[in-house]
Amino acid sequence: MSVSAFLPKSFDPKKPVALIAGQGLYPVLIAQSIRRAGIPLRLIAFEEETRPDLYDSFAEADRKKLLVGQLGKMLKSLEQFGAGAAIMAGQITPKRLFKGLHPDFKAARILFSLKRRNAETIFGAIASEIEQLGIQMLDARSFLDDQLATPGVMTGGKFPIDREYLDHGIHIARESARLDIGQGCVVRKGTVLAVEAFEGTDAMLRRAGEFKTDNALFVKTVKTHQDYRFDVPVFGQRTLETMREASLHAAALEVGRVIMIDKPAVLAQAKEWGISLLGFE
Repeated sequence: MSVSAFLPKSFDPKKPVALIAGQGLYPVLIAQSIRRAGIPLRLIAFEEETRPDLYDSFAEADRKKLLVGQLGKMLKSLEQFGAGAAIMAGQITPKRLFKGLHPDFKAARILFSLKRRNAETIFGAIASEIEQLGIQMLDARSFLDDQLATPGVMTGGKFPIDREYLDHGIHIARESARLDIGQGCVVRKGTVLAVEAFEGTDAMLRRAGEFKTDNALFVKTVKTHQDYRFDVPVFGQRTLETMREASLHAAALEVGRVIMIDKPAVLAQAKEWGISLLGFE
């Protein structure tokens, strides 16, 4: 049985996987899954981004800590690790991509060559540089098959949003994603309260919470041509907490595409707080 349905057929479990880790629990869960599978694991961590406990769980020879933007050092480290594959997991603070970045010569050359500078173009260029070394960039859902949104009301019971308004929310989220604005929105009875953009999910939810939120719905989807090597949408404890603070009690997440970080804990907490979570296709 395959370790993950998202791994390419050419994946070699004998060669180390390099985990390029940003913030939060997401990279921690991937590290745990890879270790359980007995696959050699190495870590690329970032100052002020990667969790210290994750960094500390690696031997000195199996880890490297960099400043955001030190692409040349990262590529050299991947080669030194003898990595056969690499996986990106966890957000890098969005503003760091434009302010507080420490680009070395390699990163500066790439940034200068980009006509559009956003998370997708920057991480896409980085992924291409890694693959030019002969290292496979893995689907960021790899090893987390059991953490993905699944069809139906995952929290049980009846979903509180009428089908008409659910369909409207899904349409708005998908159109926003198609236009490369963001991957989520909040709607209420056919009205768009907020659309996610560069500020991220939590800021969007807080803005939506400034309006009347009974029967409001948060929808999370993916881009039309999503590059699953990076920027895969996630829904975790922090998102749930922000929803609660904003008095939002319903969310629809795209099946097989949105990663629910620590899914059992998220579902248990959502039930306790009366937040209904639906998986849609």
